[in-house]
Amino acid sequence: MDRIEALVIGAGVVGLAVGRALARSGLETVVVDAASGIGQGISSRNSEVIHAGLYYAPGSLKARLCTRGNAQLYALCASHGVPHRACGKLVVATAPDQHAALAQLARRAQANAVPVEPWSAARVREAEPALQCTAALWSPTTGIVDSHALMLALQADMEGAGGALALGTQVCAITCRAGRPAVVQGAAGGQPFEIEAQRVVNAAGLHACALARCISGLDPAHVPVARFAKGSYFTLTGRSPFRCLVYPAPVDAWLGVHVTIDLGGQTRFGPDLEWLDVAAPEDIDYDVDATRAAAFASAIRRYWPGLPEGALQPGYSGVRPKIHDPGTPAPDFRIDGPAVHGVAGLVNLFGIESPGLTAALAMGEHVCDLLAAG
Repeated sequence: MDRIEALVIGAGVVGLAVGRALARSGLETVVVDAASGIGQGISSRNSEVIHAGLYYAPGSLKARLCTRGNAQLYALCASHGVPHRACGKLVVATAPDQHAALAQLARRAQANAVPVEPWSAARVREAEPALQCTAALWSPTTGIVDSHALMLALQADMEGAGGALALGTQVCAITCRAGRPAVVQGAAGGQPFEIEAQRVVNAAGLHACALARCISGLDPAHVPVARFAKGSYFTLTGRSPFRCLVYPAPVDAWLGVHVTIDLGGQTRFGPDLEWLDVAAPEDIDYDVDATRAAAFASAIRRYWPGLPEGALQPGYSGVRPKIHDPGTPAPDFRIDGPAVHGVAGLVNLFGIESPGLTAALAMGEHVCDLLAAG
């Protein structure tokens, strides 16, 4: 039976970043994905925002990996010619009763060593005349990136370090054995295969929980229940009035309908939040319901009263892999290594939603550390 040193399951931005880190550490690494191309899951349907790290609890994995990943991502984009722009972000309050939320966000940003600057309504009008607000926070290290170009750069780095990518490869079962490599079974090109892997990383995104339940030797108590939450985007017809990203002041766990701009200048609004009642990712309907435009328009006009009638068109949707129930606080990233579940050579990544793209490079380092320690 063939044997490899490291197998990563999932070729999205996180899986590729983990594969890159493992290959660069000197391990014989293979990244596999059931799809025919890289980044066909969550990574193909994200906002392409480079997050600064101001929203996350100080000391949490989200905070630590996002802030480190932010700096690493900008550096990689610059060195590899990945299209990106540090356009910045305004978090805006539209009423005085939201000022406390901005102040709390500023304190959290300071605790996470993320630069922010309080702006008055007058200063916001100078920078973004279309915006209506009573106060704002400016985040200069928020930006946008071409996510597919980023993934191609990660793939190139991984392959340059001796790693390999195997697409059209489905993993069906993993048997973990004490003191011996795991046995991985699956199919590639319609043909079954079986290999041994000394280290296995489950970075399967929406499928991560289901895959973990196929790991013999892993206590099911260490596998969360998968939930799925859909976020739809609407695009703006006509010229955009905005130069930076715009987010409403946070009022709960959801960040609200915000303004994102892609590198081509297209403005889109979203995502909203719709918990899905589906059992598996294969049951997800990604179509955008055009009737949701009215709710979008109402939310947008709180900070952009000049939104023209009929200017919103259905764009696209994405789905986040949730590991908590509606109405409960969003947990931290779950990156379970041997110290958590007791299985040597195994790391499971659960609930890797935003800011997963920004944190990907730091997440790769973190996975390497967990495997080295266990």
